[in-house]
Amino acid sequence: MRLLLLTLNYAPELTGIGKYSGEMAEWLAARGHAVRVVTTPPYYPEWRVHDGYAAWRYARERRAGVDVVRCPLWVPRRQGGTARVLNLASFAASSAPALVSAALRFRPDAIGVVKPPMFALPAALLAARMTGARSWVHVQDFEIDVAFDMGLLKGRAVGGAALRLEAGLLRRFDLATTVSARMRERLVAKGVAEDRAALFPNWVDTRAIHPVAGAGPFRAALGVAPDATVALYAGNMGEKQGLDSLIDAARVLSGDASILLVLAGEGAARRRLEAAAAGLANVRFLRLQPVERLNDLLNLADIHLLPQRADAADLVMPSKLAGMLASGRPVIAGANPGTQVAAEVEGAGLVVPPDDGAALAAAVRRLAGDGAARALLGAEARARAIAHWERDAVLTRLEVRLAALIAPTPE
Repeated sequence: MRLLLLTLNYAPELTGIGKYSGEMAEWLAARGHAVRVVTTPPYYPEWRVHDGYAAWRYARERRAGVDVVRCPLWVPRRQGGTARVLNLASFAASSAPALVSAALRFRPDAIGVVKPPMFALPAALLAARMTGARSWVHVQDFEIDVAFDMGLLKGRAVGGAALRLEAGLLRRFDLATTVSARMRERLVAKGVAEDRAALFPNWVDTRAIHPVAGAGPFRAALGVAPDATVALYAGNMGEKQGLDSLIDAARVLSGDASILLVLAGEGAARRRLEAAAAGLANVRFLRLQPVERLNDLLNLADIHLLPQRADAADLVMPSKLAGMLASGRPVIAGANPGTQVAAEVEGAGLVVPPDDGAALAAAVRRLAGDGAARALLGAEARARAIAHWERDAVLTRLEVRLAALIAPTPE
């Protein structure tokens, strides 16, 4: 199979879409498929182009068996609705000629595009039509819905036009996949045919991420007492994550020296969160950790924290959940009943109302005082990760679906 992939984010980014796009492309290449990628220089979640890469020029590299074209990208210093639109638009503009050129030279069997951004979808459809390739869109995030629901973009007329354009583009792809069952339902609601809409969840390598007994290196580095309970948030620190509830919970728990909240990661909201946590002795911040230290980081937790803004429910699926479950620790999620996140966490942790620091604090206190419950929920979390999120199983199903997509149609 010859696959050409267009994605805003790619390896060596450590979190989010970049992590999954990179792992997918490299896994398929290792299976003997020819894979080429059109993307940007790595910049996420720090919102700063990584050392060794340039923001304003095209570049080529070969990475783990994958040919990669890096396209120019405008990376704003401050994030907001308008800045994010311009960031995405700059990628769409710079990547379109690179994608068409790569398609004409490579002659792929299928052209895939990872959404967001919506702006990149027309180039993928055009390149597929020009070369006779099958077209595939993978939706990691319904960014138009999220932006208007969260108030990052305003204007009913503009929003309606954008959503109609998005729906019209999605319907034109031969295959549309997304990361949760609820998001697949939304694809169908946007007009994608049932037989063209498929589930392709994010995954976790359950051999690399696994429970470790005893005190790990991060507990020692942070000076955590042996009998203390660590509640950990590890992931992107952006505005969609609802991280203010963590600081609110820390204030409620500030009188309990036996509970420590650790926030690990990078993102646009980190500085604001650090300022909000000033003076709270029960909050520690850690930097984004390299892949080889991720299992140690996740095993720092006695409890994992997964906050989420109520207005982002079922528009995104937090990819960090897979690693939390695989580490064999219970998860406390901020989610409303009936949402996809609530369904994934129930039985492997506790679900509290989103954006509610007091409820989150009460749940942390409850599990901190019940080691038997933590062990039981953690065991179920690990079993669930192996059953539903294991990397090779998820990617094998994708491989089979793509092979069927490009198979000749019987006459």
